[in-house]
Amino acid sequence: MTRRERRTFTEEFKQQMVQLYQSGKPRKEIIREYDLTPSSLDKWVEQSQT
Repeated sequence: MTRRERRTFTEEFKQQMVQLYQSGKPRKEIIREYDLTPSSLDKWVEQSQT
């Protein structure tokens, strides 16, 4: 398994991903469409709820 190069995301991008998730877009679809790691999306959603 090859490691990905670390990427940085803006707060605005993270909020957009969380909004997509909260509006009902499937998690798998968001991850695939935006080439994210599942743990990143999970972390952003969790942080938005606290």
